[in-house]
Order: sequence, then C-alpha cells, then structure tokens
Amino acid sequence: MREFSRINRLPPYVFNIINELKLRARRVGEDIIDFGMGNPDMPTPQHIVDKLCEAAQKPQNHRYSLSRGIYKLRLAITDWYKRNHGVELDPDSEAIATIGSKEGISHMALAITSPGDSIMVPTPTYPIHTYAFILANADVINVPLSREVDFFEELLDTFKRAWPRPKVLVLNFPHNPTTTVVDIEFFEKVVDFAKEHNLMVIHDFAYADLVFEDYKAPSFLQVKGAKDLGVEVFTLSKSYNMPGWRVGFTVGNAEMIHALGRLKSYQDYGMFQPIQIASIIALNGPRDCVEEIRDVYLNRRNVLCEGLNRIGWEVEPPKATMFVWAEIPDQFKSMGSIEFSKMLLEKAKVAVSPGIGFGEGGDHYVRFSLIENEHRTRQAIRGIGEIF
Repeated sequence: MREFSRINRLPPYVFNIINELKLRARRVGEDIIDFGMGNPDMPTPQHIVDKLCEAAQKPQNHRYSLSRGIYKLRLAITDWYKRNHGVELDPDSEAIATIGSKEGISHMALAITSPGDSIMVPTPTYPIHTYAFILANADVINVPLSREVDFFEELLDTFKRAWPRPKVLVLNFPHNPTTTVVDIEFFEKVVDFAKEHNLMVIHDFAYADLVFEDYKAPSFLQVKGAKDLGVEVFTLSKSYNMPGWRVGFTVGNAEMIHALGRLKSYQDYGMFQPIQIASIIALNGPRDCVEEIRDVYLNRRNVLCEGLNRIGWEVEPPKATMFVWAEIPDQFKSMGSIEFSKMLLEKAKVAVSPGIGFGEGGDHYVRFSLIENEHRTRQAIRGIGEIF
C-alpha cells in the first residue's frame, strides 16, 4: 500500500460508524429517525428555484464563470451585509464567492498558512475548522469550549502557552456543535487581542440567521478594525435552504481575500452561473422565507427539548443554530458518545451524531440536528423514553 502523508494525518471518520449502522438498519426495512447530519430537509424557496430555471435556459450562462464570483453576486453579498449588519464592504476587494463555506475555509487555509504554522481552533468544533488546516500541514492547537469555561480566558491561556506563536484563530458563533453564542463585546475583545498579537481571524458565520426569541447574532465585522485582521464566512445553505447548491462567500480583510482569490484562480472557475444568478435573487429578495425557515427550526427545537426534558434527559434549548447539543445522561455517560449513539440507533431507532466526532471535549455529548418534523421528533422521544 502506498503512503499518502496528508491522508495519513486524517483520523478515521467517526460519523461513518453510525452512518454504516443506519444504512444497514434501513436495508432491512427499519424506520430510522435521523437527527445525524445537519442537512436541511426543507425545499429551497420557489422564487430562487424559478430564477435558476430561467437562467439555465440561457446559453450564455453555460460558459465558464469567474472563480471569485460574478460582480453582481459580490455586490449582492456586500449589500446583504450592509442591510443586515451595518457593515460596509467593497465588492471588488473585500468579497469573494465560494463553492459553499467548506471550500472557502479549506482554500483559505491553504492560501494563508505554511507548513508548521500554528492555528488556534475551539474544541469541540465542526471538523472542517480543524482539518482544513491539518490538510494544509499546519499545526492545530485546541482551545476548550464548553459551558463550564470562559472561552476567551481559555483562548488567552492557550496563546500564552503556545510556541511558536499561533498565526490564525478560527471562530464559529453561533457555534456548531455546542450552540454557544456570543455578544458583540466578545468580538471586541477578540479584535483587540488579535491586533496586539498580529493574529489573523477566520469567523464562520453559517448560523447568522438561525437565531431564536430575542437573540441576534453579531457579525465579527461589526467591530471597528475587524477588517484589518480577519474575514467572515457565510453560506446560503441554512438561511435559504440551499445546501446542495453549494453557495458561500468570504468577506473582510482585502489581503486575505486576495490570497484566496489567487489560489482559487488556479483551482476552479467558480459556480455554475445560473446558481450565482439565483443566489443574487436570494440575497436581494425579501426576508420572509428566512424568517419562515427560522420558525420551523424554533418549533422543532421546542418539541425536541420539551420532549427530552419530559422523559428525564435534561437539555438546554439553544439560542441559535439548527442543533441541540445534549449532554449524555449520567447513567449512560461512561459508555462514551459512540457507544451511546449506537444504543440509541439499535434500541430507539434514532440516529444522532456522537460528540467525539467534533473533537476533544465532545465525548460526553451527542448532537441532534433539527432535520425531522415535529411528528417524527415525538416518535423519536417515545423510543428514547423506552430506553430510559
């Protein structure tokens, strides 16, 4: 067998253990209620689909596009930021379209780091935040993120103990998987800290719109000086129910955007142009569809959390995201998240994501994605209740 050094740096994909069991169960006819992958189940709003169909009929849209996105899409991106977050951005130098947020983060990692650079990443976290940099041959330093610690204090302590000094800080608030949220004062402290230590910041803002009740997620770029040192990443996957379309963008620091653009110019020709045109309609259109999507997740959150608490599984309803980060009940905690997830699948016919798959600090948790309707969620709670 040949050795591939980058591939050897990747651990076994933990989620495949549950996925294989889930597929096996479905092959023999079992009904599995799936809260695993954060894959939105609702249709893309019709006006966006209609624009895609219209644009796809025009032959001029079938040619190669631009790797950084057509100008009107970049303008729609910067207008969206101005309307929703009060942030002024230059569509030419401070915005770039990406083929989903994962592509943007992965190529940004390659563009701005060198082998041996140190990167600070929360743990647990969404895997691409860590493995984009591991694949770029950088060294990842984990910063604990949990309800029991002050994350900013952990960040300071981790930085002081790290040598060589970290070059990049990766953040994601509202956070996947822990659902942790922050206020604008947190980002103000981050910007001051990053300026003092010449750190670049990448903030993944995927769940900007999936916020509940009175919480509003701040943009990192709302802080004065944030554009001097960092970028923010967004995706249309969640806010507009467009996961399979693979539309994202990165905005902020012009040097980092330029580096990403240079790299992408060698790697791709951008998205299919009709997708970009439909995305302009999404970003420039009314917010009604975004609010309806958010309300669906809110209702699902309430049914799941109320049901779990009723059967004795204490969970805290999240203020944002499309997830519930549930601490494993004490009587099952010694099993660890993989074995506990296996038990839920085999005995309750419920699939969840084991917390250890998101990194160190996750093994006492499982993540529910709010991708099943209320009826199926109640059915899942009955199944889990029988185990309890």
